[in-house]
Amino acid sequence: MSLPVVGCPAHRDEMDHTGAEVRSGAMGGRGARRAPLWSVGTAPPAGAGPRQAIDRGALLPRPSDAPDGPRDPQDGAVASSGAPGRRPRTRLLLLLALAVLALDLGTKLLVVATIGRGADIRLLGGALYLTHTRNTGAAFSFAEGFTVVFTLIAVVVAVVIVRTARRLFSTGWAVALGLVLGGAVGNLVDRVFREPGFLRGGVVDFISVFAPDGEFYPVFNIADSAIVCGGLLGVVLALRGIEFDGTRSTGGRAGGDAPARD
Repeated sequence: MSLPVVGCPAHRDEMDHTGAEVRSGAMGGRGARRAPLWSVGTAPPAGAGPRQAIDRGALLPRPSDAPDGPRDPQDGAVASSGAPGRRPRTRLLLLLALAVLALDLGTKLLVVATIGRGADIRLLGGALYLTHTRNTGAAFSFAEGFTVVFTLIAVVVAVVIVRTARRLFSTGWAVALGLVLGGAVGNLVDRVFREPGFLRGGVVDFISVFAPDGEFYPVFNIADSAIVCGGLLGVVLALRGIEFDGTRSTGGRAGGDAPARD
């Protein structure tokens, strides 16, 4: 018959104390006893020392601790564009250019189908005449005989505007370049597809003001008007110091570029 071994309470406390020191030394300490850690909301055992609470909120990064500057590459791209929170005006430019092109081609086809060459239709008491002429020069019948040169210039202008559209944030510049692009492509279509041949075709002009056949002012078309209006608007924007990204140049003053509403 075996009897249970009853240990002395004092001896058992001494053994528990010795075991705690051994465990503390094995965990890398120098014999110093660490304060026990207890989770928030958990009651410590009876006889334990002061409770050290763990604040879980302190383990999460705070907004003030974040490094300066955007961490998202897309945020960095918007910040470097000079127009945070704004979208490029590419769609506005292209839609306006398509509208000008459609109007120009539609009116030219109507004139060719209904008005013979040399005929004049008097409108608005003589303030406006509709006629039918062919222009192998630049806008408003300027520099006739350089059709190929102006055709190549129109191609270059169209390519430059399309490439610029990707970094265009200014509404004013989108309108100006959209007008120029639509007009340039409209006249380019005539130079490519109309007589007398490829790149040498005559542009259809049909608007004459105050006198027939361009006696008071050169005969022009919708594309010519769009090019001139877009060019004038671009000059105004440049004089105001408005950049393609929508900011306004301060002319070298301290502070760099300032945001502008155009």
